[in-house]
Amino acid sequence: MTSGPTPRDAPGARPRSGPLAGLLVADFSRILAGPYATMLLADLGAEVVKVEGPNGDDTRTWSPPVRDGVSTYYLGVNRNKRSVALDLKDADDAAAAQELARRADVLIENFRPGGLARFGLDYPSVSATNPRIVYASISGFGSGPQGAALPGYDLIVQAISGLMSLTGAPDSEPYRAGISVFDVMAGLHATIGVLAAVNLRHETGRGQHVEVNLMSSALSGLVNQSSAYVAGGTVPTRMGNSHPSLFPYEPLPCADGDLIITAGNNGQFRKLVTVLGVPELADDPRFARNEDRTANRELLRPLLVERLRTRSKDDWFHDIIAAGVPCGPINTVEGGVAFAEEVGLDPVILAGEGDAAVPSVRNPIRFSETPADYVLPPPGLDEHGDEIRQWLSEETP
Repeated sequence: MTSGPTPRDAPGARPRSGPLAGLLVADFSRILAGPYATMLLADLGAEVVKVEGPNGDDTRTWSPPVRDGVSTYYLGVNRNKRSVALDLKDADDAAAAQELARRADVLIENFRPGGLARFGLDYPSVSATNPRIVYASISGFGSGPQGAALPGYDLIVQAISGLMSLTGAPDSEPYRAGISVFDVMAGLHATIGVLAAVNLRHETGRGQHVEVNLMSSALSGLVNQSSAYVAGGTVPTRMGNSHPSLFPYEPLPCADGDLIITAGNNGQFRKLVTVLGVPELADDPRFARNEDRTANRELLRPLLVERLRTRSKDDWFHDIIAAGVPCGPINTVEGGVAFAEEVGLDPVILAGEGDAAVPSVRNPIRFSETPADYVLPPPGLDEHGDEIRQWLSEETP
């Protein structure tokens, strides 16, 4: 699949059996969007070589929290990779990076658009020596002349895209999401683009340039909210935990705290009010259809709350779920992991073996024949540098 030695020939590489086994990925990305994408590829069998500058990926120092002195942020998106530190301003290191790009099936980078051109690592330069390369670029606002100059940080995109205008109570200031949601989305979109281009290469024999930017990922990821404006001319606003088009679809107070209840259709609403002991509400013309319930939410909410406050949220949770209506408690992350364990999702795995193994969150994709594996813990800076540089210096057929 590659133009030189395959990943299995590289010193220190371990045999992989996943659906992407045999795919060599040159990872020139850092922080979150790119490393998340390359970790997903690595989990599925790709051999990922993480190229870092002399000071390493910035997230190595993003702490607290830490595990054994290493940022858990870095640990969360860098398993199953091997690290080589290369100073691209050094001629020998730049040549090694160019050789890695020449041998790779996939290259993923999130430098500022055009930033790798001076090192001979931009798409035109790499594809000239490796026409099979699938070259993925992740930026903040695209590679056009206006967007390329803008720094691409998730928080900035949350603000500019409109997400923050939708997050928080109606009378509060706008809020960011609790995670870098558009970095994650862009990483997922980059992964999809890479796999699509690799699939097409089987037919054409040629790679291509795949471009993803956080702003486009944001507008796509806003789904119904961006569609409300684009297709309906409506500018959405903050509604706290309420949904603009559904009710009930929010936290509702029980005797000892809130419970999320989502009756997404008329049948679920009927089941809900039956278990609450007020079945007549399903036939009330003010609440019979979803559009009625949404329009009259301020009338319906106190009627539901009056019943919910008579029992604990745990008691209601079990009864409402048993009735076939989606609902759930508002957990901490600890509670979320515990719940995933309770329902058999086995959310925590060990990346690596023995004392070097690091607890990590399981890859969310499950395959019946070629499951993800977790052979390598997140690498130390330049942990595999000597063997990778030696491999890159060897002549290829």
